[in-house]
Amino acid sequence: MRTLLSIVLALSVAPTFAQEKFSGSNIDSRIGVAFKANEAAVRKLLPDGWEISPAASGPSQGSNLSITLVNMQTALDADGKPTTPYRGVAVTVPAKKKGSDATVPMVSAGLFTSNYAPGAYGVFLPARVSVDRKTSIALDGKTVVDETWQVRADGGHSFDIHVQFVAGVPTPGKVDQKVYSAAKPDFFRIYRFEMASEVVRSVPTNVDRVTQISFKAAGSKLGPVFDGAQVISVTSIPWYSRQVYLPAL
Repeated sequence: MRTLLSIVLALSVAPTFAQEKFSGSNIDSRIGVAFKANEAAVRKLLPDGWEISPAASGPSQGSNLSITLVNMQTALDADGKPTTPYRGVAVTVPAKKKGSDATVPMVSAGLFTSNYAPGAYGVFLPARVSVDRKTSIALDGKTVVDETWQVRADGGHSFDIHVQFVAGVPTPGKVDQKVYSAAKPDFFRIYRFEMASEVVRSVPTNVDRVTQISFKAAGSKLGPVFDGAQVISVTSIPWYSRQVYLPAL
């Protein structure tokens, strides 16, 4: 698909609703960045029995690693009661089990506010997160979005991210998606969400409305993975509404 770094696995899920457990819902704004990173370093993020499955087509073609900047606005638990929103940066690898042809997103690392660490996937470090987001609309209607993220965790783990781009017209869409955990690869969550998204940079398709971008990752686990990584695509997701389900036991 065109968004979420081209690693979304669309599934036919209607027959399984009665067997699933509703876990909660949230509304976010997000930015996704897909990279072509050092293969040996990325491989270390995956559990035994799994391998990298780079995006084969679309705006993120050739990417083998992605990050999602998650700026949650509201969150509700399974009973519909408000919970504290979280923010952070998730690191995901497009992966497949050896011997399988099915590529799935596998959450492998990340830094999040302490109320979502280690998180459902068991891989996030607790961090302090600063987000500075500005949207400027000129008299001629030109819209420029500017975001700066500073994320700090103990042990020297950090992200420093800045991206500025000219916004266009986002495309609405609906997605069903299974997302797996690198820490416990038999575990996955089921996401059903609606969103508005647009690709603002894509090397394979020659789209580029990004005017500024800088990225730095530090720490014993994150630093080597992103060292020298090439940005393949940037996707803006100004509106993202998700329901989360767990599979039947």
